Amino acid sequence: MTIRNNEDRTGERRSAAAEPPPLPFVGDEGHAPMAKMLDFACPTEFVDLPSQGRFYPEDHYLHGVDSIEIRFMTAKDEDILTSKSLLKKGVAIDRFLQNILVDKKVRVTDLLVGDKNALIVASRVTGYGAEYKTKVACPGCTTSQEYEFNLDASVVSAGGLPTVEKNTPLVAEDITATENNTWLVKCPKSEVTVELCLLTGAHENYLAKSQAMKKKQKLPEAALTDQLRQMIVSVNASADKKDINKFIDMMPAMDSRFLRGVYDKLMPNIDLTQNFECHSCGYEQEMEVPFTTDFFWPKQ
Repeated sequence: MTIRNNEDRTGERRSAAAEPPPLPFVGDEGHAPMAKMLDFACPTEFVDLPSQGRFYPEDHYLHGVDSIEIRFMTAKDEDILTSKSLLKKGVAIDRFLQNILVDKKVRVTDLLVGDKNALIVASRVTGYGAEYKTKVACPGCTTSQEYEFNLDASVVSAGGLPTVEKNTPLVAEDITATENNTWLVKCPKSEVTVELCLLTGAHENYLAKSQAMKKKQKLPEAALTDQLRQMIVSVNASADKKDINKFIDMMPAMDSRFLRGVYDKLMPNIDLTQNFECHSCGYEQEMEVPFTTDFFWPKQ
């Protein structure tokens, strides 16, 4: 009499733990079942933040955080990047980045622009590799050509107080860091003291929406002054918007250019400047890697 007949007759069954583990099914060619083959976790990686968490308020969840974990791009993420409705609204990249963040309490709009740029580059590398081919117009002969950049060659600029550089009007003693992660900068022409803050993803979104609205209403573009309105916190210790707007409208071009140069040095960012050599005329120079549609939407 077999054990199975005894179980059927007495109504007793052995526990699942007592059952010997089933042997894995192996097909004719020695392959595991499809379900087993697809049972894997999407890989992740940690992206170093250019800011190292230094320029977030002490009560901010990213204060002191030097890296953020993202998962590799998947086919479903490509659906986000190619969504016509999201692209039309201008939110496809933000929605994509939010989707690949492992820690969901991190918000893309809270990230400093430089930290967000680091995530953009890293996520592109996980999806399509570090080789980035795109059309570039030679500054020398204006010939349009396909050129390949290496995204792994990017370097991080830590930001903060800039150093004194030879033959530039930038003077470090004219820039003072405050306790609020802002900087007091004395303009060279007007001698007005301007307080600057670092822009976040939320500022970027506001500027993009403002530009789109002006275009829709056929209003003059004001990209530079709109950006200054987001960067400047106070003018000569006055945080009144009327005073800030009045100064921006009357600001000498020399001061405007100076402030933008200072800001670029203050903002921790990822530097994508690489060497370019024209295939036609041999012209060579350092060039910032252009962000074209080939970046997240490569042809192949």
